Amino acid sequence: MTYEPCSGPLLVLLLVLVPPGAEEACPSVCLCVSDTVSCSSSGLTKMPLALPSFSTTLDLSHNYFTWLYPGSFQEMPRLENLRMAHNQLALLGQGVFRNASGLRHLDLSSNRLQLVEQHYFQGLWRLEELLLFNNKIVQVEAGTLSGLSSLKKAYFSINEISRFPFSSIRDHSHPFLAMLDLSSNRMSRLPWEDVKALPGLVQRGLYLHNNSLICDCSMYSVFWHWNLRGFSSVRDFADEHTCTIEGSPRAALRFLRRTRFFRNCTVEKAASLPVTVYLSHVVVTDGATVRLDCKTSLRSQALSFRWLSPSMGTITKTAIDDSLVELFPNGTLDIRAARVNDSGMYVCTALDAKRALNATREVNVTVLLPGPESFNTGYTTLTGCSITLVGVLAYLFMTPCRCGCHCCRHPGSPAVSIATYDPDALTLASVLTHPVREQHRMQANKRVAFMDDGMTEWDLES
Repeated sequence: MTYEPCSGPLLVLLLVLVPPGAEEACPSVCLCVSDTVSCSSSGLTKMPLALPSFSTTLDLSHNYFTWLYPGSFQEMPRLENLRMAHNQLALLGQGVFRNASGLRHLDLSSNRLQLVEQHYFQGLWRLEELLLFNNKIVQVEAGTLSGLSSLKKAYFSINEISRFPFSSIRDHSHPFLAMLDLSSNRMSRLPWEDVKALPGLVQRGLYLHNNSLICDCSMYSVFWHWNLRGFSSVRDFADEHTCTIEGSPRAALRFLRRTRFFRNCTVEKAASLPVTVYLSHVVVTDGATVRLDCKTSLRSQALSFRWLSPSMGTITKTAIDDSLVELFPNGTLDIRAARVNDSGMYVCTALDAKRALNATREVNVTVLLPGPESFNTGYTTLTGCSITLVGVLAYLFMTPCRCGCHCCRHPGSPAVSIATYDPDALTLASVLTHPVREQHRMQANKRVAFMDDGMTEWDLES
């Protein structure tokens, strides 16, 4: 007897039971764990085929890649972390990160990049951390960081950079950038006016030590004010901040230690230097009103204010599209009926156009969903203890006397020892502290269960 295989229904059943993506196999040279794929130290020279599309982390470090072709990661739309350190990358193709806009961490350190072109990071608007240190970078094109509006940290140290496009970094374009490492490069003369115009948050996290800076008053004035404000990027590397006297390239001067060389420089006024005032965390519940002030160190009466919010973008007095948002003349921002998606970092910039000064203030807002009412265990426990105490007192002082009032013990009467009788074991056990021999002195009209071994009566008469 033969059986015809029921291939049609069986195929449909398998398609239903097998989850999407389960048919994607892990490349033989890689290790796949959950949503992470590691192909590190595998001797690769090109991208492996058929990488799992659901991966969020891809490690291709310590291989032999020399370039990345356009659309290298277009089959990995969920990719968030890409590690390609310690390769031989010298070029990135046009549109290499097409369909990978969710990338948040990109490590291209320890490669052979010489030119960072402006198209390299197009579309990576969610990128938060960019590592390009220990390459051979000579030039960073002006538009390289354009569009990286979520960028928080960028590392360009240990390269050969002589010029950097500081003018492309502004409050509105990079509101969250707090770390810009340009240390250990070949920068000698910087556009100090562009550096002073950087957002206050960027200035606080700008690292310029171990560069061949030329000693002049413009350079010293900037570092003098940063040191005065206690910026860790300056104070933590005070000995590594050196400059050379023009005409004597071998004479390196630790200008933060030896200030006598700049005694003729005028550094008293902090003209054009933005001031950052840090604020704490604001937590509100969903539907509540949030009021954020913009009090800074600037005291001019002719200040203009601009807020940058995570959900509504730029907010100015003349550009408010939401009826639930109001910006007052003093810079205070009101958000009525706040929602969870309004959470994030709010940055206010106060601008004094007359004196060419600006100051920023940051507020981290968290909007929480209302939770169920908490059970007050302390109150419940106290109530229970009180009821128990009342019950015990009622039992002790309000229990009626079974033998009449004359049988109740008067004050000063000795405690009565009560014994129990075990008819099976013919033994007695006293439950109070009086010895058995002292029971002979019991007062009359008291009921005792036992006095001497020879007694057989339970009631004793006086």
